[in-house]
Amino acid sequence: MNAGLVCTLALLEARVRLRRTSTLVTMLAVVALSWLIVSDPAGGQTLMAIGGARVRYTSAMLALGSAAQASLLFALAGFYLLRGRMAEDLRSGMGGVIGASALGGRAFVLGRWCGGVLYLLALIGASMATVLACHLVRGEGPIELGVYLSTYLLVLGPMALFTASCAVLWDSWAPLMGKRGDILYFAVWAGQMGMLPALMAGSTATTVPFDFSGMSAVIAALSAQVDITNMSLGIADFDPKLAPLTLPASLWRADIVGVRAFSALLACLPLWLALPLFHRFSPDRVKPARSQARRSPLALLNGWLRPLSRLAQPLFGLAARLPGIPGQAMADVALTLGTAPTAIALLLAAQVLALVLPAAMLAPLVLACVAGWGVLVSDLATRDGDAGCAVLGAAVPGGAARRYWRQLGATCMLGLMFTGVAALRLAGFAPLRALALLSGLFALAAFATMLGRTSGSARTFLVLFLFGLYMGVQIHDVPMADVVGFHGTATPVSVLAWSAMGAVAACAGHLWNRRPAQLA
Repeated sequence: MNAGLVCTLALLEARVRLRRTSTLVTMLAVVALSWLIVSDPAGGQTLMAIGGARVRYTSAMLALGSAAQASLLFALAGFYLLRGRMAEDLRSGMGGVIGASALGGRAFVLGRWCGGVLYLLALIGASMATVLACHLVRGEGPIELGVYLSTYLLVLGPMALFTASCAVLWDSWAPLMGKRGDILYFAVWAGQMGMLPALMAGSTATTVPFDFSGMSAVIAALSAQVDITNMSLGIADFDPKLAPLTLPASLWRADIVGVRAFSALLACLPLWLALPLFHRFSPDRVKPARSQARRSPLALLNGWLRPLSRLAQPLFGLAARLPGIPGQAMADVALTLGTAPTAIALLLAAQVLALVLPAAMLAPLVLACVAGWGVLVSDLATRDGDAGCAVLGAAVPGGAARRYWRQLGATCMLGLMFTGVAALRLAGFAPLRALALLSGLFALAAFATMLGRTSGSARTFLVLFLFGLYMGVQIHDVPMADVVGFHGTATPVSVLAWSAMGAVAACAGHLWNRRPAQLA
């Protein structure tokens, strides 16, 4: 195998990804999230609290805390950002060209993997640079660059290798190229996160080789210095009356470093599986996404439930009678439901359950409805582009800007259809939770449409939505984290804040679609 060829392919892959507009949007999101996770202690919250006392913002603490939080995000977001390149090759026709060329399949797969790793390292570098800037503002003590580099390498290195390996394997093996692959990887990520309570159950912890997120290594390093039985990592409250704690500059024992090195080797196992499984775009092994999707379990379920599509037909008639953007938005709603009978079944089940469940069970139902709605609408703003109709849609009166508001309206309508009955019941005994649900839906709809139009990819919103949903369930006492009123901790301020953020996102998307060069 020609090492120079692999390097050339890797650099080309990284450049293609880094030059995309979606990468700029992703970078901005990484910078914003990296800044937000380092809470200002002056506001009563900190990145890490142990026994009610905050831990000083030294280089060791900021590096460890930010790397641990970044690992949770990049382990999920990185996969969805990386995968899909071979599907693009199939749609564009380049797959046949690559398959017929003299380029070896192993060199091609290795080049794609190396390029994906470089892309993830660029995002991780942006995150670390943001934390360094935050250290200048809120840090206590000098910036020790060696501490940051070693911590990020040990915590995030194996994670980046594993995420890129899984993305390449999922793209190389036809059965995993559809949505079933997305769901399977999310289950893998959730399983890794599910180990955290067991790891923190005792006063000591062991580094787990198969924990590619690095959380077991973080907990093991901390357990050797402090009592982790009452530790909070993330947006944590602390008692200002207690003296702050200080972590030593050197946290990494030789055994932890050895296990993380072994984890890096294990992280490459999916890559080695991808090498012999690579389909090389052979027509008898892989088909364009549309034909392949018919073999997925979700598509089979849609086929069995196809008679339910008739329930969406009256919506097309209503769309024809409504004037302007409302009618166009209703047409998008009808199209979304008509092509996804499973969504109609879930919608009907949600209405029945919202009417018969006791009040105490409404919150879990709302969370499930919001989760299903978010997955359903994640590709609504990118559907025209995926179908090759974006330029045609931009040429009609109103152009791309009018299409944007139509898609935003359709997303909001679908959200109300999924949660409207539950919101009415909540309004009877918990009006603030009902308002939180409505404001959260509007904000999420605005972000879904804005991110879909600016990045051109449905996965940009999907990954942030799934990550935010998971973190929102775990965080119980922070009003801003209670986006849709699941915990009942939302306040009038948080409701107004999410409404304002939704309005800003909606306006930002409108301005983006008003650009002279915006045709798609």
